[in-house]
Amino acid sequence: MDKEQNKVWYKAARTIVKAGQLPMVVNDNLIELLKLIMTDEQAEFITVFKKPSLSIDQLKDKTNLDEEALTPILNDLMNKGVIVGVPSRRSGVMVYRLLGPFPGIFEFQFMRGETGEKQKKLAQIFDNLFKELSKGAQKNYDTLVEQYKKFPPITRVVPVEEEIEDVPVDKILPHEEVSRIVDKYDDIALVHCYCRHEKDLLGHSCTVTDERLNCFLLGKSAQFAIEHKFGNKISKNDAKAIINKASDEGLVHKAFHIHLKPELDEEAICNCCKCCCGIFSLFWRGISPYHCYTSYLAEVEEDLCVGCGTCVEKCPMEAIDLVEDIAVIDNSRCIGCGVCVHHCPEDAMKLDRTGNREVFVPPPRIKTT
Repeated sequence: MDKEQNKVWYKAARTIVKAGQLPMVVNDNLIELLKLIMTDEQAEFITVFKKPSLSIDQLKDKTNLDEEALTPILNDLMNKGVIVGVPSRRSGVMVYRLLGPFPGIFEFQFMRGETGEKQKKLAQIFDNLFKELSKGAQKNYDTLVEQYKKFPPITRVVPVEEEIEDVPVDKILPHEEVSRIVDKYDDIALVHCYCRHEKDLLGHSCTVTDERLNCFLLGKSAQFAIEHKFGNKISKNDAKAIINKASDEGLVHKAFHIHLKPELDEEAICNCCKCCCGIFSLFWRGISPYHCYTSYLAEVEEDLCVGCGTCVEKCPMEAIDLVEDIAVIDNSRCIGCGVCVHHCPEDAMKLDRTGNREVFVPPPRIKTT
């Protein structure tokens, strides 16, 4: 490949990194990943996204192409999970958003549940990227942790619904019951859990659940996923049944909000495990803090606790220890998911409502050989 072509791919990779939320170095692995997904021409095209989101008129100005010429380019990039196109909430004008590597392009590459050689190679390259990120983060640990404190949380943890009571009506904060989130949307797309699917492709299948179709896109994001065949439309009742099963299996419900702002609508719900979830993995691999919104804290009723250790085993944040055969919770690590409450055989755990709060847990320091 000539120098000019190399420059195009480097510039495309840098543009995609800037569109994302995760600090990432442009390297050979990232460029190899993008070459598996896009053509040379598409790589050059996406470099016009100096801002992550552009309207069709802005794209016309930047490319000197008319709408007829732009439409097939944009459609192909949307089908490939590089760009998402949804109407603006305020104006209704279609806005095209370039996705970052993770979260973003990663999810859309595995959302369809495809198992070909291309997907296996993508999974391996993403895994290599995460290994590189881990080494870099650990090397610059203190600096990165301070930087991450300036970033907003990526997700909001929604507790196991049957374990919460008397939720107050709040005009600012979003619904705390997952069923009421589902009820807000007429358009719900069921998609493969991209994180578990990537692990399957790597030969490291989930240890918590055999279910793969248990993540949802909502509203305009669902419309996009259905139109571009990333997922299938599903009824509210079927979505709730899948969520209930996820609760029983010990998965954590997470809501993703538009622009990462909890006062805006949800655009996705994931049902996450410690061993596969990309956000949990970033934390446990020492890449980034676990940073989320939540409204609850777990509490132990000591008189009922028999020290069975079920909560210790189930907690995805390892926030619970047994001290003299009684469960003790580290409140600074508790994300209020309710998994421990739902699975306690003695009903010795409960969820206390705190109101909306941020949890920020620095990643573990990992010994490198």
